[in-house]
This record gives sequence, C-alpha cells and structure tokens, in this order.
Amino acid sequence: MKKHIANTITSCRILCSILMLLFSAFSAQFYILYLFCGFSDMVDGTVARKTNSISEFGARFDTVADFIFVAVSLIKFLPLIHMPSWLWIWIVVIAIIKISDIMWGFIHKKKLISLHTMMNKTTGVLLFLLPLTLHFVELKYSSVVVCSIATFSAIQEGYYIGTGREIV
Repeated sequence: MKKHIANTITSCRILCSILMLLFSAFSAQFYILYLFCGFSDMVDGTVARKTNSISEFGARFDTVADFIFVAVSLIKFLPLIHMPSWLWIWIVVIAIIKISDIMWGFIHKKKLISLHTMMNKTTGVLLFLLPLTLHFVELKYSSVVVCSIATFSAIQEGYYIGTGREIV
C-alpha cells in the first residue's frame, strides 16, 4: 500500500485540477482546489522518497499531473488577467529557452530530461503563488520577479544539460 501513496496523491492532483474547471477563478472553492493541487505537487515526490517508491512511471505521472494543473490554471486565469505585451514577449522568450533545453537534452541523451534544480523549484513555487498575489500586488511588478527567476532557471538548466550535469 505504501508504494502507491505518492501516485494516489498525484492522481488526486489530476482530479482536483479537472474540478477547478467547474468553479469561477478567484472563488473560495477554486482556491481550495488550487491550494490542494499546489500542496500535492510539493508532497508527492517527498512521499515517494520516504516510502522508497520512486519510479520512472511516478516521475512521468507527476509531469502529466503538473501539465494538467498548469493548463487548467491558464484556462481559468488568462482570460481574467490583463498582461502587457512586454510580458507576453518575455514569456515567449522563456518558453523558447525551455523548449531548446528539452530539444538539446533529447538530442544529446536520447530522452526527455527534466532537471529538478533549486531554481526550477523556486520558479515553480513563484508561479504557483503568483495568482494568490494578484489582489494586492500589481502583475507588472510581481511578474518581473517571476520572469527574472524563470529566465535564469531556464538558462541554468540548458547549461546543466549541455555540460552533462545531472540533477534529480
């Protein structure tokens, strides 16, 4: 039973992400599900390590759950948030760097590489917190912090992949 706890937590993140579609963004129900999804993302890996149940499937399943959570969050938040054009451009630049990192890793290692660097984790936490701050910090200020760290993180990941440094 212990071997399945982490994947069960990840499964709950997928379910709660889908349930987020049923509620208005910024509503109490939405935020409860959003916070659960974020919390589950933080604990499933720790639980897998503590229960000695780390697996290739679990890592890929976590990535799928993350993708679903992010996609649903974007579907719910983007229509409600005005983002200046400079921010869209910066986000596209970060995405290009990240896609290049993935391609670089695939070309050199013949597999998809997703490094769990401290900067990638920091970026993830800041991205998760960003919607929670929208009511009291203007996006044009908070996004500079998040995008600066995300840019550094993407460049660092490319450097690590290019130099063969493995971080898990």
